[in-house]
Amino acid sequence: MDITALYQVFQACGGVTTDSRHTPQGSLFVALKGSNFNGNAFAAAALEKGCRYAVVDEAGYMPEGDKRYLLVDNCLEALQALARHHRRTMGTRLLAITGTNGKTTTKELVAAVLSQSLHILYTQGNLNNAIGVPLTLLGLKKEHEIGVIEMGASHPGDIRELVEIAEPDYGLITNVGKAHLQGFGSFEGVVRTKGELYDFLRGRKDAAIFIHDDDACLKQMAHGLRRVPYGTAEGLYVHGRVTGNSPFLSFDWQTESDVTMHHVETKLIGEYNFPNALAAVAVGRYFGIAADKIDSAIAAYRPQNNRSQLKQTADNTLIIDAYNANPTSMRAALNHFHLMQAPHKMVILGDMRELGGESAREHQAIVELVESFGFERVWLVGGEFAAARHPYAVFADAKVLAAALQQHKPHGMTVLLKGSNSVQLSSVVDYL
Repeated sequence: MDITALYQVFQACGGVTTDSRHTPQGSLFVALKGSNFNGNAFAAAALEKGCRYAVVDEAGYMPEGDKRYLLVDNCLEALQALARHHRRTMGTRLLAITGTNGKTTTKELVAAVLSQSLHILYTQGNLNNAIGVPLTLLGLKKEHEIGVIEMGASHPGDIRELVEIAEPDYGLITNVGKAHLQGFGSFEGVVRTKGELYDFLRGRKDAAIFIHDDDACLKQMAHGLRRVPYGTAEGLYVHGRVTGNSPFLSFDWQTESDVTMHHVETKLIGEYNFPNALAAVAVGRYFGIAADKIDSAIAAYRPQNNRSQLKQTADNTLIIDAYNANPTSMRAALNHFHLMQAPHKMVILGDMRELGGESAREHQAIVELVESFGFERVWLVGGEFAAARHPYAVFADAKVLAAALQQHKPHGMTVLLKGSNSVQLSSVVDYL
C-alpha cells in the first residue's frame, strides 16, 4: 500500500494506536514489533475491540478477503512515513527540542508558555523516540498553530532519523553532556548526534534555533544558523539572572527591548533549571506571548514524574530526581544540593547506567565529589557505586535499600534521591 492510499485510510479513522490494549473506536491499529512481541499477532484482537483498520507487515496474519487488514513492507517505516506525510499536509510550524539534560522540562515549560495564547500540540510524557515522535505528529489538527516535539537519542543517527520524520522549522538543544556513552561511544558521539538537529535546519529555509548563549559547545556547533540567543549576558534576545534557589528557583529576565526586568518565582528545584526556564521565555517572546502570561505560566508549572520534585513527608524533606542520571546531571544536582540551605543533608544516589567503558571512572569521580561536599549521610545503590573506592554504605538494589530504610528510617533530614530510572529509587519514597 502506498503512502497516499494509507493516508486516506488514516483520515477516515479517528486516530492511530500501536497498543492492542488501547483501541479507541474507529482508530487505525499499526502492528509494530519489539524484541519480545510481534504486533501482527494482536491485529485481530485490535479489530475486535474497536479499531477500524489494522496495518500489518506479515501476510500470514491477514484473513483472506478481510479488507480491514492493510499490508505494508514494514509497519514502523509505514508509521513514520504516514506521520511525515501528515506533517507536510498540515504545514504546522514545528519546534524540535533535544539535549542531554532538561529536554523534557524545557518542553513542558515551552508548552505551558505557548499555550497561554496559541493552540499547540506537544509531546506527551516521554514519547520522544522513533515511535513516539510519529504518534505525536499524527495528532496534529488544523487548529494547531505550532507543535513542540521532544526528541531523544541514545545512538548515533537517532536525531537525524527523527528530524527527517518531523521536518522541524525551529530547533532547541538544551545542552550536550555525558549520557548514553555506551551507545554513542564517546562524548564526541553525543555532540555529533545532538548536532544532527542543527545539520537538518541548515538546509531548511527560514529555520532558526533558540540557543543558550552561555554554552560554548552549542555556540561552536551552531555555525551558519539564524540564532535566537538567551543567557546571562546583556544584549541577548533574552537575558536574565538567578535571584534564588533554596530550594525553588527564582529569576529575573529581560528582552533586548525591555526597560524593566520581569521576576518569576518557580516551583523548579535547582539553579540548573534556569537555562530551561529562560529558553521557555525566549520561545514565548519569539512567538508573541505577553510577558505577564510567560511569567504566570512558568510560575504555575510543577515538575512531575520524579524530575526534581520536592516532597514533604511526615519525617523528611525529599528532593526526588530519580527519573534519569548521567555524570552531567548528577554533578548539577549535587552542586545545587551542596549550596542549598538545609541543616541535615542526606544523599541517596543510584548507579548511572549506559556509560560503557567510562562507567567506572565516572562513578569514582562522583563519589569523590560527594566526599568533598561532606554531606551528613550518604547511601549508594548499585554495582557501579559498589565497585568505586569510598567510605559509604552501599546497597545492591532498591529492594535492599527499602529494607534498610524500614529498619533505620531517617528523621529530620533533607534527602536528595538521584539515579537512573532503572535503579528504581522512586520506589523507596514511601519509606522516607
